[in-house]
Amino acid sequence: MSGGEPFSRRLLLGGAAGLAMLSYAAPSWAVPASSTVTAADGAYRSKPRQENALAWASAYLGIRYARAERFRAPVAVPAAEQPYWEQGQFGPACPQAGDRYRPQSEDCLFLNVWTPTTATKKPRPVMVYFHGGAYSSGSVTDPLNDGARLAAQGDVVVVTVNHRLNALGYLYLPERFPDSGNAGQLDLIVALQWVRRNIAAFGGNPGNVTLFGQSGGGAKIATLMAMPEAAGLFHKAITMSGQQVTASGPLNAAKRAQAFLDKLGKGVDPATAPVEQLVAALSATDPIIGGNVYMGPVLDMKHLTRHPFWPDPAPQSRTIPMMLGNTVMETRAFYSADGQQLAGLTHDNLAARIGPEMRVDIDPAWVA
Repeated sequence: MSGGEPFSRRLLLGGAAGLAMLSYAAPSWAVPASSTVTAADGAYRSKPRQENALAWASAYLGIRYARAERFRAPVAVPAAEQPYWEQGQFGPACPQAGDRYRPQSEDCLFLNVWTPTTATKKPRPVMVYFHGGAYSSGSVTDPLNDGARLAAQGDVVVVTVNHRLNALGYLYLPERFPDSGNAGQLDLIVALQWVRRNIAAFGGNPGNVTLFGQSGGGAKIATLMAMPEAAGLFHKAITMSGQQVTASGPLNAAKRAQAFLDKLGKGVDPATAPVEQLVAALSATDPIIGGNVYMGPVLDMKHLTRHPFWPDPAPQSRTIPMMLGNTVMETRAFYSADGQQLAGLTHDNLAARIGPEMRVDIDPAWVA
């Protein structure tokens, strides 16, 4: 973020905290990066570069990992595709409010891989990054998310993933679309399955995969730690300001879906409406917490069968080391500095004060 840009919730949540790699010159030991990797799913080509150009790492951009119909579970693409390779571009971002990330398309299930240009005698650790944006916005195509410097200086293979967001990824319509409330999470699972199948060809170790993400990206990771379909796909977790203790339960998710549909308009079918109308309807008022309607993972008892960290950590992930942290100013995006939530708050009374803020939503019919 430049000094001339105003501080805003959108800039804070949409960008990723921690990679910021493009502003550094290539090191003297870097070599020209242009190569083809033959993986389980086929051949992938690195980003075209000018002759004798130096790079921190080889960049394999715009790798399609899945396709998906609106509100339905993703379908893995088992054959290599890089439709934007000749342009040297990323795949598009998921449709969302604003024009910070362009192009945008519902066909947004793409990932990117960076590998160091130096030789190695053993497989490198793999770090997979999920962007922030409160499940509603953001993209790994943000220049802050370029993985070259992390790959080179950390001697790791870096993967970044775009997936479906907002209503396209989390609108809860269980009767018509049983997977709709967690479609965005299912995208991430299919991306991790791609990593497991293919990352060894890029020099990565599929048995040493660390997920890391900021804000909404961290929350996505915490949620995956409770999703059975994600078990075994990653081995370590780093969450930066995004801690998903509870998911949106079916009762609240249904209320939010209805608020969204009311905003969309009577008689408008969300399955066929132009995507621009879906994005516009995200301005509906959230019936639970106010502000714009929240879309996020849903406790649907199909893909997510419990809250991620309530009443305790999900047993499936108890052996996964997890590093938790917080960015310096993220709280400012949610609470006013002179608001009642922060007034008189100290480390000593934090636990007592935060308890009433936690919302636990579960269908009583599911409780024995």
